[in-house]
Amino acid sequence: MTQHRVYAMSVAKVYPALVAKAERKGRTRAEVDQIIHWLTGYDGEALAAQLANNTDYETFFAQAPALNPARADIRGVVCGVRVEEIAEPVMREIRYLDKLIDELAKGKAMEKILNRAPA
Repeated sequence: MTQHRVYAMSVAKVYPALVAKAERKGRTRAEVDQIIHWLTGYDGEALAAQLANNTDYETFFAQAPALNPARADIRGVVCGVRVEEIAEPVMREIRYLDKLIDELAKGKAMEKILNRAPA
């Protein structure tokens, strides 16, 4: 299995882009953090530590305190690929995050973004 370059990317390098995408559409950093917390279980302090340590994406998801089982209900297309059809676990986790941030930036209510039935 070929490892994608994105797996080695620092979450700290991508995080500002996620926040900027949300803020351009009138959303907040706090909402981005809320999505990350819902998806991974990282609270504010733990997320800050991961960012400060320049943790790569693969490690970020591997060390996630509590991956939300409802994330398996995330459906849709990100970068031309259906999220639910991604076979590689790390890439699927990355795309789950991308999809949730896309929904936030498109103006979807936070309650609807995070109210997914458990798998």
